Amino acid sequence: MRFDTIISGGTVVTDRGERSADIGLRGEKIAQIGKGLARSAGRDCEVIDARGRYVIPGVLDVHVHLALPFMGSVSSDDFDTGTRAAARGGVTTVIDFAIPFGKESLLQAYRNWRKKSDGIACVDYAYHMAITNWDRHGPQMEKMVAMGCPTFKEFMIYESEGWQSDDRAIFSALENCKRLGAMLLIHAESSRVLDELIARHHTRPLMKKYGARLHAMTRPNYIEAEAIQRAITWSEVTGGRLYIVHMSTGEGTDLVRAAQARGVNVFAETCSQYLVLDDSKFAGRDGHLFACCPQIKKPKDQKRLWEGLRRGEVSVISTDTCTFTRKQKATWKGDWTRIPMGLPGLETLMPIVYTHGVRRKRMTMKQMVARLCTNPAKLMGLYPRKGTLARGSDADIAIIDPRKVIKVDHRRLETNADWSPYQGWPLRGFSETTFCRGRKIVEDYRFVGENGWGQWLPRKKLARP
Repeated sequence: MRFDTIISGGTVVTDRGERSADIGLRGEKIAQIGKGLARSAGRDCEVIDARGRYVIPGVLDVHVHLALPFMGSVSSDDFDTGTRAAARGGVTTVIDFAIPFGKESLLQAYRNWRKKSDGIACVDYAYHMAITNWDRHGPQMEKMVAMGCPTFKEFMIYESEGWQSDDRAIFSALENCKRLGAMLLIHAESSRVLDELIARHHTRPLMKKYGARLHAMTRPNYIEAEAIQRAITWSEVTGGRLYIVHMSTGEGTDLVRAAQARGVNVFAETCSQYLVLDDSKFAGRDGHLFACCPQIKKPKDQKRLWEGLRRGEVSVISTDTCTFTRKQKATWKGDWTRIPMGLPGLETLMPIVYTHGVRRKRMTMKQMVARLCTNPAKLMGLYPRKGTLARGSDADIAIIDPRKVIKVDHRRLETNADWSPYQGWPLRGFSETTFCRGRKIVEDYRFVGENGWGQWLPRKKLARP
């Protein structure tokens, strides 16, 4: 059999286990996996020596916000810099959120996001469709599913942005999801109590005294937990598939575990920042930089989230990448409610999980691949095209040298951020070589891809993983 590329001698890892094997690539697909393929390599075939390396499926970050208009600004990583950063981190597929503004339809939002990404993205991409007005967007869901967009997002907060959905909208969307073979993603925070806590603390004396610490003080864990419980209730009574995005609390993890035990069709993701950062960051000189939504929590929450990942109660690790520069963050001027909320993360997702998860014995390589690659592909309707190493799957591959340590320095990252939450951290697990659909886009840790190589991915109706 003729191959364009052979990855030889590496430890091939999937969600089912590890084995030593060669992988032969032809065109954009994996053509064969087996022993001794390199011995039959033709003259024009590139052979990559992967001895001593892990060879894993390309990572899917199913929660990113690139070039997002938000809180009076626009996130500084777009589909160029964001997907370059993704590639260096071994991420070969991203899913963004197409959000309608004003009276726009879901189709208009979809077209707006195609303009942002087509011919620009360096890795493959898809969109979740945000429902911001139930009466307008509910009847449009069926058409979007038929077009290849079977996942929808509703926000339980952000009334001021015009994005908020109430219980009626969530309940009704879950009913539609059951009927259409779709899934509802929920940003779960209790808006009315959250707004009350913010109003009580929004005084000059308190802001002068506590500064960015108020971001955590006004978002206690019950703000997330109560909202998760409510969303689970609507999922349980409707039978609609529910996916809790960016879950940050131990209490939320407990609620998801209990619901899953009852047979509720609920899944959860957490993000890399919630696994390694805690709210002590807000007391530092640059504490305002760490504002994200939900905010980073306590060490006890980190411990419970890691446990949930190990046991499978938490299915996915993503980033919620929403990058803002120091200048953008500085617009807060002492008022924590004005900080653009979001962190950069695409480039460091896999290194954080590998270094602080696998290397610290919190999960195995097989579990890391499941949470970063296979589960997101299955849940989002992209498996087995994405998320696995198998004959006929897209040749999306990351090669990791477990011995290589890179110290994080924002000046050497692809992301368009002039700071990093992990500045100076020594991390293993950056991708030495990344392939997206058979094209080498990272070589020797350097981005060598091109704009426009990434393709929009139509997705299937969703079956239970």
